[in-house]
Amino acid sequence: MEKNLAFKELIAIAVGGMVGGGIFTILGIAVSMVGVLAPFAIALGGVLAFLAAYSYVKLGIYYKDEGATYAFFKRTYPRSHLAASFIGWYTIFGYISTLALYAYTFSAYALSSLSLEALWIQKVLALGILWLFTAINLWSVKGMGKLEDIMVYSKLIILLVIALVLGYYGKTDLDTFTQTLALDWQHTSFMSIMIVASVTFVAYEGFQLVINAVNEMEIPEKNIPKAIYSAIFLVALFYFIIAMGAVLAISTQELIVNKEDALAAGAYNIMGTWGKNFVILGAILATSSAISGTMFGSSRQMARIAEDGYLPKQLSYRKNHIPHYSIMTMSLTASLLILAGGLELILEFGSITFLLVSLLMAIANFNIRKKTNSSTPFTLIAIAGLMLGTLFILYYEYQTKPEQLLFIIGLYALLSLGAWSYAKVQKVL
Repeated sequence: MEKNLAFKELIAIAVGGMVGGGIFTILGIAVSMVGVLAPFAIALGGVLAFLAAYSYVKLGIYYKDEGATYAFFKRTYPRSHLAASFIGWYTIFGYISTLALYAYTFSAYALSSLSLEALWIQKVLALGILWLFTAINLWSVKGMGKLEDIMVYSKLIILLVIALVLGYYGKTDLDTFTQTLALDWQHTSFMSIMIVASVTFVAYEGFQLVINAVNEMEIPEKNIPKAIYSAIFLVALFYFIIAMGAVLAISTQELIVNKEDALAAGAYNIMGTWGKNFVILGAILATSSAISGTMFGSSRQMARIAEDGYLPKQLSYRKNHIPHYSIMTMSLTASLLILAGGLELILEFGSITFLLVSLLMAIANFNIRKKTNSSTPFTLIAIAGLMLGTLFILYYEYQTKPEQLLFIIGLYALLSLGAWSYAKVQKVL
């Protein structure tokens, strides 16, 4: 197979998968829970992502399997059809939910500049951008990689400029901010900070997409850890700078009320129309590259699961190494989620799913830690951190949105039924 993806394409895929709709959605939630401590809590989510990434990197180098999450678990526990099927179904649907989120966020920002807020128009535009990147991913791996380079590095420059401008023109001086920070620290529980870090985890989801490209990358032993760790550090730094600029420039109340539109609204108040449009451009690039990167990596994982018989065999079909049917199936399912609405719920589902799956990866890595040359103490710390993160977000759902938690449980029940059915078929075979 031709090795089309070098380090810069790999880091673009990872950053593209992470910096999507997440930062625009979680900022208002974070500020409502912990005030101006939000930038620090969001950065703490990066630490959680690093704990998760450690096992992914070790397993990725050891197995060198584009199936990533699914394949690692299956190969670590080769006798358990049920475990392989369950983790495959959960992971794929988690990716599908993020595709829907990114597409919907794209449409919300794109239409905000035109003052068009009709729900049906947002959904039509979301479907349009989703299927545009479906076509691009079906067209060419190399073409997708080059386009991802342009979008990712452009959006990072734009988002950095936005953060610096917000911080420079912000109404809050350093002394006032320091005093507010001290007050929020006194009145904010550690649990609240950890809940924000846990909810933030979905905004870091995407680093593992690098491993899905193992068959198309140069020197996996070097590029997997280099790309993943660099991407997490870069994204955590950008999230911190963006969040800090937002809390300095935009009132707490405005951040809470406007939520994902808060950056655009704040930029408009400070810089006028051009500032708002500049933020919108950054959001459009962020969500576009996230759609492309997520679709690229997760479709290959879906094809890998289908090859093993835990999804319909037709999904494993490839043309020029591109999994055509997997790409189209993911896009179709994400389209149904967009039409159904409730993307805030899907966002919470994504956080829970990826925390849970990352916890299972850490446990798998611990079981073969000698083979992967992993540190026992650090792997145990990762397991503890990810377990606490999962419990924190479940507690948050129970306390604030119990009916949403029930819906998520129901969704897991349906996925579990499908996974169990395919596992049973494989056991018979």
